[in-house]
Amino acid sequence: MTIDLGNPRVLSPDDAGRQVLLADPRGYCAGVDRAVVTVEEALDLYGAPVYVRKQIVHNKHVVSNLEKRGAIFVEELDEVPPGATVVFSAHGVSPAVHRQAAERELKTIDATCPLVTKVHREAVRFAREGYTILLIGHAGHEEVEGTAGEAPDQTVLVEHPDDVDNLEFAPDAKLAWLSQTTLSVDETMETVRRLRAKFPQLEDPPSDDICYATQNRQVAVKEIGATADLVIVVGSANSSNSVRLVEVALEAGAKASYRVDDVSEIDEAWLEGARTVSVTSGASVPDDLVQGVLEYLAERGYPDARPVQTAEESLVFSLPKELHRDLKAAGRP
Repeated sequence: MTIDLGNPRVLSPDDAGRQVLLADPRGYCAGVDRAVVTVEEALDLYGAPVYVRKQIVHNKHVVSNLEKRGAIFVEELDEVPPGATVVFSAHGVSPAVHRQAAERELKTIDATCPLVTKVHREAVRFAREGYTILLIGHAGHEEVEGTAGEAPDQTVLVEHPDDVDNLEFAPDAKLAWLSQTTLSVDETMETVRRLRAKFPQLEDPPSDDICYATQNRQVAVKEIGATADLVIVVGSANSSNSVRLVEVALEAGAKASYRVDDVSEIDEAWLEGARTVSVTSGASVPDDLVQGVLEYLAERGYPDARPVQTAEESLVFSLPKELHRDLKAAGRP
């Protein structure tokens, strides 16, 4: 990727007092790292091409880099030649997709984030026990499609707190809620509050479905955004958690916040009058893209970024069992 930094502005006395705050944690989470490494290891072990259903994670730079190594991204399995190797993305798939893969005799590697798998298992259990599942999430998102696919006849999608007003169930109806893992924590809890006020019998999942990384990144952006003149969020437009970070920053008090895929999308006009610029990135963003933004700011007279740590992350997920088995058989650790 070639980045044109343009012509840096001439510094003036008004440039004194600037600061750059850098969120920590930011960027890759354990589930994203596992999914990307899965495709990389599959390419090394099996050779190209390796097919991937949907984007392995929602970041166009990650997808482009994997394509250069021999990964082929497809929308549906009928685009994959019979018998080929296909990786399922971190967002998960429905049982119908697993059945289709078996029918086409595809070699599958399931890179679904284990935290998404947990939600799938909760959906299966609630459905088996006769509950109607109120799934909080965004229509069309791969994760929502996969979770709803576990019990399509017993799942009702709730996209926004206001949608609760249109729901009607009998007083004795068995209801439970689940959620997409990458939503705004605050908005999700508001939806749950309104659901519980209308349906007191509502059952909770065993644990909060919003993933730890999503929550941590939202807490961090609240911290760096509260007094910021500008918050820059690095992440792709189809990354739900990245889009949420922009919203959370503004709700926290940031005067302005924008999402960019990389430094080339920054509008220099955003910096006019901005003393405090805060930077973060979504959970599917490699850190070199963030470094590009920091270099851009340095070129324009902003000081080195000051990290603001709000949590420590040490979670690591093992590779999918199918891939781990083949790596072991090939004598690779």
